[in-house]
Amino acid sequence: MATKTKLSKPEIPQYVLKDFRHLHREEGDTSSFGYSNLDPAKKIAGMEIYSSEGLRPAVGPLKSDFYRISITLRGSVDVQLGLEQFKHRPGTLSFTFPGQVFSKSNISADTFGYYILFDTDFLQELIPGDEVPTVFPFFDYTGVPFIQLTETEITTVADFCGKINEELQQHRPGCGKAVKMYLYLLLLEVKRSYMAQQLHLTATDTRNTYLVPRFKKLVSQHFLSKKRVSDYASMLGVTPNHLNRTVKEVTGRTASDAIAEMLVQEAKAVLRYTDTSVAEISYQLNFSDPAGFNRFFREQTGQTPLAFRKNAWSG
Repeated sequence: MATKTKLSKPEIPQYVLKDFRHLHREEGDTSSFGYSNLDPAKKIAGMEIYSSEGLRPAVGPLKSDFYRISITLRGSVDVQLGLEQFKHRPGTLSFTFPGQVFSKSNISADTFGYYILFDTDFLQELIPGDEVPTVFPFFDYTGVPFIQLTETEITTVADFCGKINEELQQHRPGCGKAVKMYLYLLLLEVKRSYMAQQLHLTATDTRNTYLVPRFKKLVSQHFLSKKRVSDYASMLGVTPNHLNRTVKEVTGRTASDAIAEMLVQEAKAVLRYTDTSVAEISYQLNFSDPAGFNRFFREQTGQTPLAFRKNAWSG
């Protein structure tokens, strides 16, 4: 009797910094800030900085294995980090950590800002790579992934971006260390604003308003292995009914909808950036069979997985 071959479990491609540029920069990018068209001899391994000039009109959903800081000085951008969605406006910063599903879309024509990408060990001389989320909590699962700064605060952050760019362009002796110092000081400046804001929120938020963001973060971590609302209710110390009711009151959607949304994001990333078969994807997402995955995906998106892949590749 023939034995059934078990499909190997694929993973979403998690892009490394040196193989990421083609996903976020336009082919005809002629800008000159940071790493855009920078002489290769002036580049510093483990970190890249760009302005929004030359940025693709949409990025993701995808995963990367490095940290990211996005800084908006004018205009607006829709950003999704895991299940958390928000709109960048002047003074907004957002933060992405390795392994997080993220996307950008609806970038307005007048948008301008900067973004910095750096590997986990880039600041090793100043802070061990495994301590980055502890020292800078906005890079941790439990942290808040965005912050709104005052005009004075965002000017200070933008000035640090300018100093990093100046070091790269002039490439004077010691520029590598100077870039690391400026990046560290930028993060420290942001942390001061972040901690002050979180202290205020902790003092004024109710348990229910805290419950929803905590639920979203847990779903972003555990959605492949935990798909029942009761799983998350237990982790949060509330009843499933209370969790569902609170999520619905705050977001307008049920807790089950949020879990499904995270699964769809994961599926879209695999469909768009790999040629992994639908059967293998259904196994990765722990569906009982491909038909169940097809049905789920169509209910959530209005199209089949293969139709989504064809449209994504042709786009």
